[in-house]
Amino acid sequence: MFTPETLSTALIMMITSTVCWGSWANSYKLTKNYRFELFYWDYSLGIFVISLILAITLGSSPLNQHSFLANLHSADRSNFVYAMIGGFIFNIANLLLVAGIEIAGLAIAFPLSIGIALVLGVVMSYAIQPKGSASLLGVGVALALLAVILIGKAYGALPGTGRSVTRRGIIVCIISGLLMGSFAPFVTRALTAGHTLTPYSIGVFFTLGALFSCLIANSYFMRHPLVGAPVNLSGYFAARPLYHVLGLVGGVVWGLGTVFNFVAASLVGVPVSYAIGQASPMIAVLWGVFVWREFRGANATAKAYLGGMSACYVLALIMISRAYQ
Repeated sequence: MFTPETLSTALIMMITSTVCWGSWANSYKLTKNYRFELFYWDYSLGIFVISLILAITLGSSPLNQHSFLANLHSADRSNFVYAMIGGFIFNIANLLLVAGIEIAGLAIAFPLSIGIALVLGVVMSYAIQPKGSASLLGVGVALALLAVILIGKAYGALPGTGRSVTRRGIIVCIISGLLMGSFAPFVTRALTAGHTLTPYSIGVFFTLGALFSCLIANSYFMRHPLVGAPVNLSGYFAARPLYHVLGLVGGVVWGLGTVFNFVAASLVGVPVSYAIGQASPMIAVLWGVFVWREFRGANATAKAYLGGMSACYVLALIMISRAYQ
């Protein structure tokens, strides 16, 4: 089983997870007039498939007591449940985050949902696995939270992006953030309690939980969407083959980042790994700036917020990395 032996290797894996978490949505942006609920079926399948592939390759070489199949026999069954609950919770949080962005806009959804998830996930994980300097980790999380707020400010400063903030939108974003921050402690338990799961095994059961959650939550949101009219599953089968491929690609990208984050956590601890991984909104903004041209014609205020966001994230990365040492 491959695991990082040095901080530099773990840091590369954590940054990779950040890039993946902040990039997967580009595959959905490439679709036209395709409902996210339909896209999500292929996405959920993609995250499970890539986690399984990584488990039987990187997670099984060389074959020993820590290989994927051997770990399935030796680990406590409760840890399978913890990992699946984590994935189940994440999936609902992710669906609510997308709905929150549609209802309230990125300027509100990012600071509320991701901000709450960042703080809650790190604090709860650290309570279970107090690994690293609490003070440095706290400063790093505060800087990352400030960066998330600046992302919202940057989008809010764009011309023509203002939208009325409703109580419904705020509630959806808050619930999404609470759930998004709640999955990390379950991963921490599966990685540290009793006869533990390896990070690759956690990835498989985490994504399996997300896939199972999709059958329930996504089916419900198709019939009772928070945004738009109800959607029929026939639209999934009528979609262009390219859209199914894009859904799978989006899932593979996110799943790769997730497994890498779990693997890095085996060395530095979940609080540190999760905190760095949640820098993903910065990557999404960079895609928006340089590829999707979302900030074309942005005023000086929006550009200043973007500069501040970048500086805060770089400092956050430094502080959180040093928290492990």
